[in-house]
Amino acid sequence: MRTYEDNVAGKLSDERFESMSRGYEEEQQGLKAEAESLRQEIEVQEQQNQNLELFIERVQKYAELDELTPCTAHELIKAIYVGAPDKSSGKRRQSVYIQYDLIGFIPLDELMKQETA
Repeated sequence: MRTYEDNVAGKLSDERFESMSRGYEEEQQGLKAEAESLRQEIEVQEQQNQNLELFIERVQKYAELDELTPCTAHELIKAIYVGAPDKSSGKRRQSVYIQYDLIGFIPLDELMKQETA
């Protein structure tokens, strides 16, 4: 508003007013786009939190489990990926990746931290 008033009063040239107005408009559009992006990111984070809470509830049901049954595996695991065998070290090694339902992959180093804790 102040810029407009300065332009009307003759304190600010028309060219300068136009330049500043364009700058303000561009800034406002950028802020709107950033706000929308942040809203979407918040929605994704909230969904991930809900999925994590659901997964934790499922896992707690099986806290005292002695044997993995097909029903339990189906409820907790979405997919299991087995990599190609690697014999480059002289021993046969094969990677196995487990994609858990609702939360995806848990890095092996994270699982190992929990095991040693």
